[in-house]
Amino acid sequence: MGRAGTGTGVAAVAVSVAGPLLLLLLARPSPASAGDSRKSDIRLVSEQFSQSPQKLSFYSWYGSARLFHFRVPPDTVLLRWLLQVSQGGGPTCANVETTVYFRYGAPPVINPLGTSFAANTSVQPSFLIKMLQSNSSINVSHPAPGDWFVAAHLPPSSQKIEMKGFIPTCAYIFQPDMLVVRVVEVSILEPDIPFPQTLLTHPSYLKVFVPEYTQELRLELQGCASNGSLGCPVRLTVGSATLPSHFQKVLTCTGPAQACLLLLPSPPWDRWLQVTAKSLAGPHVLVAFSVVAALTACRPWIVNFQHLLQSSPNQSCNTSARLLSPSPGYQDLGRSGGAGGGPFCLRNYQVMREDVDVMSVHFRPLDRVSVRVHSDMPSVMRLNLNTGMDSGGSLTIALWANQSVIPNNTLVTICVNAASPFLSFNASPNCTTAFFQGYPLSLSTLSRKANLVIPYPETDNWYLSLQLACPQSPEECEKTSVLVETTLYLVPCLNDCGPYGQCLLLRRHGYLYAGCSCKAGWRGWSCTDNSTAQTVAQQRLATLLLTLSNLMFLAPIALSVYRCLLVEASVYAYTMFFSTFYHACDQPGEAVLCILNYDTLQYCDFLGSGVSIWVTILCMARLKAALKYVLLLLGTLVFAMSLQLDRRGAWNMMGPCLFAFVIMVTMWVYRCGHRRHCYPTSWQRWVFYLLPGICMAAVAIAIYTSMMTNDNYYYTHSIWHMLLAGSTAFLLPPRDKHAEPWACSQKLTCHYQICKNHREELYTVT
Repeated sequence: MGRAGTGTGVAAVAVSVAGPLLLLLLARPSPASAGDSRKSDIRLVSEQFSQSPQKLSFYSWYGSARLFHFRVPPDTVLLRWLLQVSQGGGPTCANVETTVYFRYGAPPVINPLGTSFAANTSVQPSFLIKMLQSNSSINVSHPAPGDWFVAAHLPPSSQKIEMKGFIPTCAYIFQPDMLVVRVVEVSILEPDIPFPQTLLTHPSYLKVFVPEYTQELRLELQGCASNGSLGCPVRLTVGSATLPSHFQKVLTCTGPAQACLLLLPSPPWDRWLQVTAKSLAGPHVLVAFSVVAALTACRPWIVNFQHLLQSSPNQSCNTSARLLSPSPGYQDLGRSGGAGGGPFCLRNYQVMREDVDVMSVHFRPLDRVSVRVHSDMPSVMRLNLNTGMDSGGSLTIALWANQSVIPNNTLVTICVNAASPFLSFNASPNCTTAFFQGYPLSLSTLSRKANLVIPYPETDNWYLSLQLACPQSPEECEKTSVLVETTLYLVPCLNDCGPYGQCLLLRRHGYLYAGCSCKAGWRGWSCTDNSTAQTVAQQRLATLLLTLSNLMFLAPIALSVYRCLLVEASVYAYTMFFSTFYHACDQPGEAVLCILNYDTLQYCDFLGSGVSIWVTILCMARLKAALKYVLLLLGTLVFAMSLQLDRRGAWNMMGPCLFAFVIMVTMWVYRCGHRRHCYPTSWQRWVFYLLPGICMAAVAIAIYTSMMTNDNYYYTHSIWHMLLAGSTAFLLPPRDKHAEPWACSQKLTCHYQICKNHREELYTVT
């Protein structure tokens, strides 16, 4: 009954009040199970927990969802989520549907895109709500204490590639608040001791501790009597609610019988179990009864191994001999432990946990990797996943047995459960415990391997139960045992997301979880859905288009050298080189070539593209040489600074280019006024060079800003390369009338030349 903390990653404000805040909280509509009687129940206090808001994103992969991590205190009877979405960005932003997921014990496993999961992956449907308005709330009665997770995202993102800053940006901010009502006075049920209760208006809150190795919990109402109705108008709610599904047990005793009971096989081990008793009689009707909790002990056969002897060589001979073979073990269950001398109910194989890395854990039985399975009782292994940092990975279970060791007509039945193992194989092999639906597996002569993948397993102790069954001839199983090999591990991502995915560690405050970012058209939780995947031929074609399209820059390079524009030619060569190798490195599939770090190649490509446009426009302005080269250098420095600040910003590239365009227009207008004639003066220059170049540049800008999508990127971006290089070739100014073609090559030679003075027509030798 101690006060719980906020847990990892929760900036919490906990206020315990039993007065006005509680009345205000419960004034809102609450579920029927809550009842109006809580309003004046002095045993209840309320607490509020909040986290910093996060900006929502349109969904493309799991990293697009925003995760929130809360911790619900013990003895909580009502949990209310208050959800708020605020909108920013101006009046042009419309209301967008927000999807919010809830899950207990681990982050929710979501699939908004409807993709397929990897083989042998077991996923439960997520509990979600969709919000169109700015505020919403959801109530959960009797929530399970511990970790709760909330994830939210906007609808799936469009495939269109949009430039940052080119269109208005709409921001959607999501913030959940958690309000809880918990009990400060909870009665404790002692095993096998009747606990008298009297109900009038308020419900009765009880709890019973279930120790380890409990096979069955029996709750019974005895001596029930009412002064205003027949029978026993009492409803008993056992267990806690979890999302997306829960297995709360409800016992309604309305019949005339004097006693009614509830049997819970394999209840959760080593924890408190909530029990709430509520009167179903009318107001002012007194109901009296007694509650009895009985625990059936499970006597385990603890299997020890020889390597324990090697770690303690100084033990006595008697002790050593005892450790060489399996030996019985039993943990006392208090007053319910009357079955200490009874038959064994399970074989407990000790499991070693080996932490390898972040969310990377190996489990194996001590001194071996196999487990011997019998028919008389299940063999059980416990996997410790309750550290609080294991729920962000994937639990992988692989079991197999040689065909020779599995007799005909025999079956190895396997169940994977959380909180407690499944033990009732002989009764009903459905893997259902008191409050958990397990995962069934099986091994046989026809299927010698069994695999199971559980993404984001709940924070708890997980149990692997195995038992041999012979449906046709049960007597054969008594003489048979099967050796089952096990491979049990926890990994951040299944198969490291495969060849077409990247496993990324995500963080929300101090909580870590993993997700797969897929490429080359592959999709799915583990990048195994190839419904939209690119073939290897398509990947190679895309690489060739994006790289070879840069060869169009050979035309402006040749023209620049021909017209003695060496600075411009060097900039175009720089752009062609780094754009080619950046796109060779930027490919998502197998056709990839990286000569430098990816970030370096991207920066050089963006810098070369911007400076190419800058030098082309300044060259068209026909400035004096000194001013031209000063502006070229300053512009390059400005581009380098702006791209370092924000590489994807539209105005970081468009701003300097517009400034250069203003300089060019100013110089052209000045020359028009000075010469009293349109500049450029030749109509052929306008028709055959400027207008085609301007049209190609306009089409390139339109494609770059509004037509590119993830599907057509390889084609549209290649066209952008060719149009940009082609427009540059058309827009470059002609050479001077008095300059010879390839004059720059003549200046680079090392010998005497004849210099011509155009004004005096004199020749001198230099």
